[in-house]
Amino acid sequence: MVATPIGNLEDISPRALDSLAHADAIAAEDTRVTARLLGRHRMQGKLIAVHGHNEQRAADWIVGQLARGKTVALVTDAGTPAISDPGATVVKKARAAGFRVVPIPGPNAAVTALSASGISEGPFLFAGFLPAKPGPRRKALERLSMLPYTLVFYEAPHRVVECIEDMSGALGPERILVIARELTKLFEQIHRCRLGEAAAWLREDTDRERGEFVLIAEGATARSENAKLDWERVLTTLLAELPLAHAVKLTCKLTGAKKNAVYARALQLARAANARRS
Repeated sequence: MVATPIGNLEDISPRALDSLAHADAIAAEDTRVTARLLGRHRMQGKLIAVHGHNEQRAADWIVGQLARGKTVALVTDAGTPAISDPGATVVKKARAAGFRVVPIPGPNAAVTALSASGISEGPFLFAGFLPAKPGPRRKALERLSMLPYTLVFYEAPHRVVECIEDMSGALGPERILVIARELTKLFEQIHRCRLGEAAAWLREDTDRERGEFVLIAEGATARSENAKLDWERVLTTLLAELPLAHAVKLTCKLTGAKKNAVYARALQLARAANARRS
């Protein structure tokens, strides 16, 4: 299982190149894409196609080659095989037949985007591609909406705007989203904004809708913390101009925050202000 570049063809390890050079056959998602990679590094190899439409049949062929003592390298068009890409069926059948499966680590779009996202450290959930149809996609997002993990998705350019609009509806417009597109390529772009602003940002420039996307959304806990900061900011501003009870009432109305929490915080702020004056 050989990881290959996600954009920049130089992002491949010496070990990966050595594995490709010495394999008896290279199983590729798209043989044309892999041929370009091999050509860039002045290599050749016996290429066979393994993709979503033929993986079962191709897996049987690969197991047959392994039974003859051959070595097969499996690659996808970009990144690590079997991660939202073909490969898992091949691995399963090879292992079931008793053959060793060796991972050659390297590029992965989800981890690459996450490392540059600035999202708080902690656990994350890689969800891959959401369903293409709106109804199932919204249901999938609702199931994920309360998880306290950073959420990582892949999305295609022709669906990215509608996907983000559904994310905003299910996860809430205030949650932070990082949009990473064209990673490691010439027009790489990593943009951070609130979910409610993301679709409009994409629509401002049609070039922003090009390429393959990684979408990273804050987890539910982070969203709740941001919501708290938002109502505290509103409360502090209103307390400077209005009586405490009126400020609390307006804060709850404007932000949806719980009255008891807002009132308790208002009392703390009022006491602190009185202490500073005395």
